[in-house]
Amino acid sequence: MDADEVRRQLTTPLGAPAYPAGGAYRFTDREYLTITYRTDAEAMRAVVPEPLTVGDPLVTFEVMKMPDVTGLGAFTESGQVLTVEYEGAPAAYLHAMYVDNLGSIASGREISAFPKKFGAARLYLDVDTLVGTLDYRSLRVATATMGYKHAPLDVELARAEITRPTYALKLLPGYDRRPRICELVRSQITDLTIKGAWTGPARLQLLAHALAPLADLPVREILSASHILCDLTLGRPAVVHDYLQESR
Repeated sequence: MDADEVRRQLTTPLGAPAYPAGGAYRFTDREYLTITYRTDAEAMRAVVPEPLTVGDPLVTFEVMKMPDVTGLGAFTESGQVLTVEYEGAPAAYLHAMYVDNLGSIASGREISAFPKKFGAARLYLDVDTLVGTLDYRSLRVATATMGYKHAPLDVELARAEITRPTYALKLLPGYDRRPRICELVRSQITDLTIKGAWTGPARLQLLAHALAPLADLPVREILSASHILCDLTLGRPAVVHDYLQESR
């Protein structure tokens, strides 16, 4: 493989890349369970990087079942998304994401700035209850429950929830263990079809864990819950802040 061809590659190993080199990822029948709750403001400020700021300390715990993803197959993902502001405008910050699909982890971290780690999430119906769980190794670190389709959720509210601007931190060290890339990036989903949206009563339990510390943002008050079925295409990320540039 000559040097020009090497430069055209996205990921390793060269003989069997960790994820395909195709275009945007398309998700068909992507299913969300989300629970938004209020947490401790100081705990949230401790993990939100500037120039993002924290107002009302709201966290969205989400479980996403993805049965049909171009190039990546089928998997379920879970994590926490924090409500923040950037330059005075409301937005979301991707704080933690857990999934057991290597292609999703590698492409999410390398192409975008998704903070993905290994974890095993499930989303399923238990008779009359929608259940979302997240296991880290052998321990259950999160359990979310919601009454199944108790009431319709306005489609525009569902759309606003999924399409709000999203920020994430991309960190890539050099061989000297100092940052080579240290950026805040922004993305937004705009290609979206809502197939169904519902709300209902919900509860969320978090287990304190050293390596999956979701409980460091404790549940103080549950504000809302949603169950959304949709098709979507991920938006492309763009750099909005370069931490290394400001330090030079």
